[in-house]
Amino acid sequence: VCARRRRRRCGGGSGVAHGRVDKRQAILDAAFAVFARRGYAQACVQEIAEEARVAKPTVYSHLNDKETLFRHTIEAAADTLMAENLAVVERLRERAPDDDLRVALADLAQRLLRICCGERARALRWLTYAQVARFPDLIETVQERTAHRPRAALADRLARLSLAGRLRPCDPEQAAEHFFALLTGPLESRSRLGTRRVPAAEVRVIADA
Repeated sequence: VCARRRRRRCGGGSGVAHGRVDKRQAILDAAFAVFARRGYAQACVQEIAEEARVAKPTVYSHLNDKETLFRHTIEAAADTLMAENLAVVERLRERAPDDDLRVALADLAQRLLRICCGERARALRWLTYAQVARFPDLIETVQERTAHRPRAALADRLARLSLAGRLRPCDPEQAAEHFFALLTGPLESRSRLGTRRVPAAEVRVIADA
């Protein structure tokens, strides 16, 4: 009985807390879909609430206003892409010592490009570029998550491979920067800054090069 009373005083226990977290995530997912579809100016909180299947006041109770909602939506999307990129880079750690490193790096390149070509990444770039005047700080937020941290993780893997004698001595941070630049540069050009879908065959050409 005492335990039940304590749970009631604390908001009903962990089930309520998890429910609140799940509802917030549903709102952020819905907001990203609406912002990507409408753009920031044309998106409305009512449509986001309907997409998330919650009441409009619920959106405001989790995220105070449209500007705050947009910021958190962009950050959440960038976090998702960061996790995907880091998981791909981590695959280098799992490779056996006698694996063909060229094959492993080509596989890494293709997987990174597939993430970069995905709907979430394309929409995130478009929204960030489109709203740079209103939210200039979001450029750094997105780059930190989707570029800088994955690049640092790759630099760590390249440094270890160099120490193990599998790569010639190099500056691993510069090598990682060049690796990502050789992927994203051609991709941005071929995709017309994300406005054109890049066919799988072109993605393979970029990765192999």
